[in-house]
Amino acid sequence: MTQGYLMLAQNSIDDYVKQACLCAMSLHATNKSPKISLVTNDPVPNEYLEYFDQIIEIPWGDAAAESSWKIENRWKLYHVSPYDETVVIDTDMLVLQDLSSWWTFLSNYDIYFTSNVYTYRGQLVTDTFYRRGFIANDLPSLYTGFHYFKKSDRALEFYTWMELITNNWELFYGNFHKKHYPKHPSMDRTAAITAKILDCENEITNSTVRYPTFTHMKPRCQGWKTSFERWQDAVAVYFSPTKLMIGNYQQTGIFHYTENDFITDDMLTQYKDYLK
Repeated sequence: MTQGYLMLAQNSIDDYVKQACLCAMSLHATNKSPKISLVTNDPVPNEYLEYFDQIIEIPWGDAAAESSWKIENRWKLYHVSPYDETVVIDTDMLVLQDLSSWWTFLSNYDIYFTSNVYTYRGQLVTDTFYRRGFIANDLPSLYTGFHYFKKSDRALEFYTWMELITNNWELFYGNFHKKHYPKHPSMDRTAAITAKILDCENEITNSTVRYPTFTHMKPRCQGWKTSFERWQDAVAVYFSPTKLMIGNYQQTGIFHYTENDFITDDMLTQYKDYLK
C-alpha cells in the first residue's frame, strides 16, 4: 500500500506553488522519505522539483480558469492521486512533526476529515465566527484543509458527490445552505453538504480525538478579546526549520498560517540549507 501527500496549487494573486514548495520541504524536514505529489498547471521552479515525487497536470481542463478562489478542481484529487492512501493538505501549511502515528489512525477509515482545530496556544477553537453557516444550516463542521482518503468505493462515492455539488453549487447551497448563503462556494461547505446527503458524518470524522488536526491561524479562531485583521499583527514569530514559536508557544503538528505573506524567501532558503 502506497501512502502519500497530495497538494493542489493554482497561482492567482498569490503564489500557491511557492507555498506548496515550502510545505513539501517542511514534510521532508520532519518525516522520513515522505511521498509528495503536486497537482498544478503552473511552473514549479527547478530548484524545488526534488521535493516532489510527481508533478501532475490538472486533468479534464481547468474548471477554475475564471475563478479567483481556485477550488473548482479540488474534487479531481481523488482521481489523480497516485497513492493507495492519500492525505490532502492545503499549500499554506507547515508540517512540524512526524505524522507516522496519524497514518495508523487514518488507515481505519475510507475517508476522514478533521472536525476540531486548535489555536496557536493549543486550545480547541470554539469561536463560531467562521462557522455560522454550518451551525445555522445544521451541517457538520468539516475541514478539508487536511483530510484523508483511501482508494475505495466509499471515498469514490463521496468525491463523486463533491464533483456534482462543485459543478452545481448554487443549486445545492440553495437547498442545504439557505441561511448565510455565501457569495462563493468552499470545499468545507461542499464536503459538509455531501456528508449531510450521505448521512455519513460518524463514518468520516471523530470529534473525540485530539489528532489528526491542525492549528488554524485565522484571527477570530484565537479567542482574543481584541479583533485583528491579521494574526501577524498580534503575536511575534520565531522561525527555524526545527522550531516555530508563535508568541511564547512552540508549535507542533500542522500549522495552517492562512496569511500568504507569512512565508518569506528566507524561510525557503533556511529549509533548503537544513535539508542539505
